[in-house]
Amino acid sequence: LRSGRSRLQRGQTNTIAVFCSHIYKKNHDMTKTWKGKTDQLLRVDDHDFTMRPAFGGPAIPVGVDVQVESLDSISEVDMDFTMTLYLRHYWKDERLSFPSTTNKSMTFDGRLVKKIWVPDVFFVHSKRSFIHDTTTDNIMLRVFPDGHVLYSMRITVTAMCNMDFSHFPLDSQTCSLELESYAYTDEDLMLYWKNGNESLKTDEKISLSQFLIQKFHTTSRLAFYSSTGWYNRLYINFTLRRHIFFFLLQTYFPATLMVMLSWVSFWIDRRAVPARVSLGITTVLTMSTIITGVNASMPRVSYIKAVDIYLWVSFVFVFLSVLEYAAVNYLTTVQERKERKLRERFPCACGITHSKTMMLDGNYSESDANSLAGYTRNQMVSEEEKQEKMVVHLAMSNESNSSRKRGLKGHVGLRIIQNTHAIDKYSRVIFPGTYIFFNLIYWSVFS
Repeated sequence: LRSGRSRLQRGQTNTIAVFCSHIYKKNHDMTKTWKGKTDQLLRVDDHDFTMRPAFGGPAIPVGVDVQVESLDSISEVDMDFTMTLYLRHYWKDERLSFPSTTNKSMTFDGRLVKKIWVPDVFFVHSKRSFIHDTTTDNIMLRVFPDGHVLYSMRITVTAMCNMDFSHFPLDSQTCSLELESYAYTDEDLMLYWKNGNESLKTDEKISLSQFLIQKFHTTSRLAFYSSTGWYNRLYINFTLRRHIFFFLLQTYFPATLMVMLSWVSFWIDRRAVPARVSLGITTVLTMSTIITGVNASMPRVSYIKAVDIYLWVSFVFVFLSVLEYAAVNYLTTVQERKERKLRERFPCACGITHSKTMMLDGNYSESDANSLAGYTRNQMVSEEEKQEKMVVHLAMSNESNSSRKRGLKGHVGLRIIQNTHAIDKYSRVIFPGTYIFFNLIYWSVFS
């Protein structure tokens, strides 16, 4: 029985071995055929790949195309942008040609790149850049039998962008990512966009929180360095339009509301000093906070931005409303002092009733003066003094009749200045009207 079991086990083992051998022969490992022969197939050891293809001859053309995966961030403070892209190079190196009956290409990873010649393209004005290496280096090399090569990398680069903030936040920015050969001039290497403007592809899902991407396009030109010569330079240009709604909510609306709030003091009684002063100081400090907050997130440029114009004009309106009450309070004090002095110059006689005394302090008319003709000299002032006081009182009166206004044209300006109620009344119209006119001009110019 035991011998029968052992023969059965040996038979099963032989059957499995035969089956595995059949599978191996059916799906043979291609690497076994080329084991240790890959370098010989591409003849890497037969050539010096430290030199470019066709060294000593005409410039080698290197086509470039780019697929933008994401536009990660735009920084106004640092004036740069961060972009992730697939960078692909196309050129022909006959040293890498190999015989093939199927005309199929061979694909390799980054390990072979270190053994052959590749274009030394770098990013001009780049601050930081790196090739992704998770889970391995994101590099692909594809070689065709006739020697054509496709070299692709996945790169994230942070590059400088010269931004103009004179129209901020109603601005558009155009940034460029520049590619250039570091060592080879245009006599040795000719960089060009492989398919013209079609060489640049973008992901449709690319979006930014503060910007609307309007356009991507490519350009190329020559760059000259005095020490080394002329180089081909490729540009990836993109135009960004800033979203304004965020700044309307965070900057423009609060500033406008603070200006409108400062106008409330024109309707508050001029004798309510704490209310009007506290309201004016609060609006001034709030405007200062808004200005500081906006400038904290911006670079310290030496020119005036559009938002600075709006905020500082709004600040001036708020500040003028405080000065307006200071003028009202001062003129009120001066007026009360003058009225007090005039009352001291008119002694209160027992023959004059209280109502007549109040009339002398207020509107002094000729009928009132004639009604006092029966009083003695001790109780009355002289005729010349009476006429002088009449002119002064008419100049200070708010309810003079039209005939007296025409007779005292020289005192109209003085009456308007001294009439503190008129200052507040005119401010209720002048301040809002001027601010609305400023807004019409501002938005028509910058938008």
